[in-house]
Amino acid sequence: MTKEARIIKDFGPRPWEISPYVDQKGYEAWKACLTKWTRDEVIAEIKRAGLRGRGGAGFPTGVKWEKVLHHRIPEHYFVCNAGEHEPGTFKDRYLLKTNPHQLLEGSLIAAYAVKAKQAFIYVNHEYVEEIATMRQAADQARTHGFMGKNVFGAGFDLDIEFVEGQGSYVAGEETAMLESMQGRPAMPRQKPPFYPTDFGLYGKPTLVNNVETLCNVPPLLLNGAAWFTKIGTEKSPGTMLFSLSGAVSRPGVYELPMGTSIRTLIYEYGGGVLNGRKVKAVFPGGPSFAMLTPDQLDTPMDFESLKHAGTGLGSAGVIVVDDQTCMVATALKYGNFFKVESCGQCPPCRMGTINLADLLQKIEDGDGTEKDLASLLQLCGFVKGRGYCTVVTGASVVVESSLRKFRHEFEAHIAQKRCPFQPAAVAGGVA
Repeated sequence: MTKEARIIKDFGPRPWEISPYVDQKGYEAWKACLTKWTRDEVIAEIKRAGLRGRGGAGFPTGVKWEKVLHHRIPEHYFVCNAGEHEPGTFKDRYLLKTNPHQLLEGSLIAAYAVKAKQAFIYVNHEYVEEIATMRQAADQARTHGFMGKNVFGAGFDLDIEFVEGQGSYVAGEETAMLESMQGRPAMPRQKPPFYPTDFGLYGKPTLVNNVETLCNVPPLLLNGAAWFTKIGTEKSPGTMLFSLSGAVSRPGVYELPMGTSIRTLIYEYGGGVLNGRKVKAVFPGGPSFAMLTPDQLDTPMDFESLKHAGTGLGSAGVIVVDDQTCMVATALKYGNFFKVESCGQCPPCRMGTINLADLLQKIEDGDGTEKDLASLLQLCGFVKGRGYCTVVTGASVVVESSLRKFRHEFEAHIAQKRCPFQPAAVAGGVA
């Protein structure tokens, strides 16, 4: 926990117990939603605070809620997406394990605000301990009348159902998640329709938020929009949970104000790079976003600043690569990840991820040529943005970013007909 923490709190060794959460004003915001505020008032406060989604492009949360609430189709659904599977991202897992009641309260508020007929929390099935913790917390919330039948004695019924999702990367994509919840393969839907807010679960308007976004909701409503915007930046207010991993001394989850620099995260909180080495590159939002180099470490970690730097924040999975690590091996590692995780539904992704990984393997093995470097960039241009989801785009971004910023390493593999970093490349600190 950092001094700036607003979401991460200490609820003791048994976080499913409801008393410590209630003692810290837990479920008070939820009660106020049912007894004092209208749905539109709740959404207006979320909009005034400028809360943005904490799992992707940073879409304004209140705008999404409002669209579902006032959709022309009256039947609505709510889903919390806890199908976390992005390399280097583990903050949702931490919140599920340590802050279960805060997630339940945020989910109840969100489901109520959009008039959801049913509410679900979709959890990665690999999170066995976390699922058990959430179920225990939900049982206590029902026992105390905070969810289920006749909530707060107000004659209002709202419960939350848990769905154990598939452990694949692509199942975390919103539409693939919704498909799997309906008993179909976890494959992203063809577009249009583009958004679950129009065509979601069972073809109805559906609000989908991720874990961290929802955990922001109870303290925001309890303390007000003015409190929420006191830290962070003008366009990216509040805090963010950064999953810091890779070649750092103290990997972990750090809650810091939006706009905190990458340098501060790595050196002040992460304890610097392991074994006295130097930073070679940083993935600020996981491998799906372009890496930054040491001259960019003072870049603020917020949506606008990282976009201006040619990359993105995503779910804030910050992966640090040290100066003893082979960038070809790094690109190959993530290229293989995207190849394995592709659902194979669309040809650009199915063939593109395979061909990219094969070319990277050829270069890493010392069998590459200059023509292969041109082929890599050409292939990225062909397939990027052409899939039904972002898998093939992520694979293209990691290849383009590695090749354009560390082309000399690719050329060294070709010239020396081997990886010049071996054996260091095997243990080079890549997350």
